[in-house]
Amino acid sequence: MRTTKGLERVDVMYRRIDDDFIDPLAFRPDSLLGVPGLMEVYRAGRVAIANALGTGVADDKLTYAYVPQMIRYYLDEEQIIPNVPTFLCEDPTQQAHVLGNLDKLVVKATNASGGYGMLVGPHASEDLRLEFADRIRANPRGYIAQPTLCLSRVPTLIEETFEGCHVDLRPYILYGQDIYVNPGGLTRVALKRGSLVVNSSQGGGSKDTWVVNSVNPNAQLQIQG
Repeated sequence: MRTTKGLERVDVMYRRIDDDFIDPLAFRPDSLLGVPGLMEVYRAGRVAIANALGTGVADDKLTYAYVPQMIRYYLDEEQIIPNVPTFLCEDPTQQAHVLGNLDKLVVKATNASGGYGMLVGPHASEDLRLEFADRIRANPRGYIAQPTLCLSRVPTLIEETFEGCHVDLRPYILYGQDIYVNPGGLTRVALKRGSLVVNSSQGGGSKDTWVVNSVNPNAQLQIQG
């Protein structure tokens, strides 16, 4: 890596681009985002990639619906924290339920991220709901639907006034020989008035996440503006 003090060796990378673009010598020759020759170094074991190629399958939102079954199959246990109910549009019965309740549900494209390909039914126009109904019928495997959740809200300065904006908290958990939950996390906030979409690509932002220490060993997280 080039730095102001010269070249510096990199041992671990955290990947933020799609597989196809990571190395123009191994995949897409037109990619200007990746590092030429990276895959050769990776295969030789001279650099680690924290989210290795192929792990994007876990981002497929259809996978989320099967997490309870995965836990039962591999661990013979039940979930401690239940999933958000998820309807698979590729199933005819579930698809019929989704199409009949688009005004109440959030519809998500299974292969999209960043808040793209998403319908928040209660906030959408009738024309947009009809458009998504056609998309679901044309590509049922490409969509899931979930109930519209009531996200927490915190005071947020919008222009010159304070408003209650929706937030979510993304914790960071390290999994190795032991499981370690890192104190704090990423608190995302929907900065558009009334929006439930916290993704930065859709106009969302972030807030400081404070961990409040106390005599109680089970200290609670508090989100502050």
